[in-house]
Amino acid sequence: MDLTLLYRGPLASCDYDCPYCPFAKRRDSTAQLRADRAALERFTTWVRAQRDDRISVLFTPWGEGLVRSWYRRALVELSRETHVERVAIQTNLSCRTDWLRDADRDTLALWCTYHPGQTPYRRFLDKTGQLAAAGIRFSVGVVGLPEHLEHAQRLRADLPRHVYLWINAAEGHSYTDTEAGEWTALDPLFPFSRTPHHSLGRACRTGNTVLSVDGAGAVHRCHFVKEPLGNLYDGSYRAALRPRPCPRDLCDCHIGYVHLETLPLYDAFAGGVLERIPTTRARNDRVDLPTPIIHSSVAVSTPPACPH
Repeated sequence: MDLTLLYRGPLASCDYDCPYCPFAKRRDSTAQLRADRAALERFTTWVRAQRDDRISVLFTPWGEGLVRSWYRRALVELSRETHVERVAIQTNLSCRTDWLRDADRDTLALWCTYHPGQTPYRRFLDKTGQLAAAGIRFSVGVVGLPEHLEHAQRLRADLPRHVYLWINAAEGHSYTDTEAGEWTALDPLFPFSRTPHHSLGRACRTGNTVLSVDGAGAVHRCHFVKEPLGNLYDGSYRAALRPRPCPRDLCDCHIGYVHLETLPLYDAFAGGVLERIPTTRARNDRVDLPTPIIHSSVAVSTPPACPH
């Protein structure tokens, strides 16, 4: 079968200090880093040993993974496995890029976030140029805070046209139609991020073909539903795989709502769901996309926002 795994180990440290991220500038102890490395290596070994499934992996660490050698090694190793369809990671792109030359460019991809004020603009842009020159698939994004608009507009002007620039709606921020229009001019898919999606009782691929895995191998349907489905390493999760409706009232994070079957995002991101790269048609601002199922006045109670 085809399985998509969203892996989040114990790593929580980041080299950035973004004011909108609850995990900014956290430091992991040496013991915590060793535990994270061991957990990641166990997960990578499991994936590499599978032969009956086609597997795609998205690493979604709370901290920054690519400044750690074990994450870079995991991406390279998994990208070269014939049964791995895609391996991607969310990253602030503060790492060097020379290690990518050992990866399979048809399999590996990066989901990159630019954080204004945390790194010089030219340094970040140069990194994206290195990715493009190396033939690496990647998307670039910005958190949609008002003070980030000029930065995002500058990015859109400087990035190659084929590179998708996504905008994440800022947690707790409401957008006027005028403001939303400015962000949508940069990212035609911003309306899907603007406000939460009603998801209770609606069909979702999570828990069936999409799973969340933590450092201990505990399997959940997604990062936002904590009911366990079993454990990856003893195979107990297998019996729990089946189509099931979402148990949450709302879904407001891209790595969650992208899997809702009531939204057209698997068509919009065909071939690039994990790395957040839409089809050429979907990112063409002349194309009318189906209206997102949203509500503009809902109050949201969610876990801490994804830092990416």
